[in-house]
Amino acid sequence: MLLPTLLVGALASELVAACGGQGHGLSRRSATQQAPIGSPTLMINGVPFSTRAHWMREANKALGAPCPFAAFGTVIVNHTDASGPGKLVCTGANSNSKLGNPTLHGEMAAINNCTAILTDPSGPYRLSPAGALKAFAQLSLYTNAESCPMCASAIRWAGFREYVYGTSIDTLVEKGWGQIRISSLEVFRQSFDLPYQSRLMGEVLTNETDPYFLWQFDPEYPCPKGCARVNQSCSAV
Repeated sequence: MLLPTLLVGALASELVAACGGQGHGLSRRSATQQAPIGSPTLMINGVPFSTRAHWMREANKALGAPCPFAAFGTVIVNHTDASGPGKLVCTGANSNSKLGNPTLHGEMAAINNCTAILTDPSGPYRLSPAGALKAFAQLSLYTNAESCPMCASAIRWAGFREYVYGTSIDTLVEKGWGQIRISSLEVFRQSFDLPYQSRLMGEVLTNETDPYFLWQFDPEYPCPKGCARVNQSCSAV
């Protein structure tokens, strides 16, 4: 369960390579070097890499199916309880084709779902709208592919403590995905006027996220686990 108070700003001193406030600089590959999943020594913003890997895998699972075409999944997590791996608050998956809403990328769906959960009068948190807005400053968003500039901007407007992505926009473009070619790093660099700081961590666990996006425009690429080729596309078996 989320810490009930969800105090804002308590984590600002931890954000070493953050955007916001004074507009600190970032390296695109900052804190993204891969290491064995069980490595006890690699810490990323005070969180073990094994924990980062766990939540990136949960972002993949948020898809609800092994091989949807637009396999963009997101989880939003509370890491303020340092005694464990964190608590899942909500999930989201790309739903624009399903619902006819072009803005419902995985990140946007997750943010919408979190708002509903945080403000549900019969739910576990029961926050006011103002309280829900403040709560995002203590939450971490994991998404299995780098956010488009719309979603990266929403992440900054929300003021998430952390934003962690897997597959990069560069990889998506290389593999045939149409993208607006503005990196999350550039969005973060241009958001220094916003009051909240956010930590960006990119290309985490790409050996597991990339396969979700490499088969769609390459008929020779193997389907994700649990799927098989049917009429040049991957379908669950």
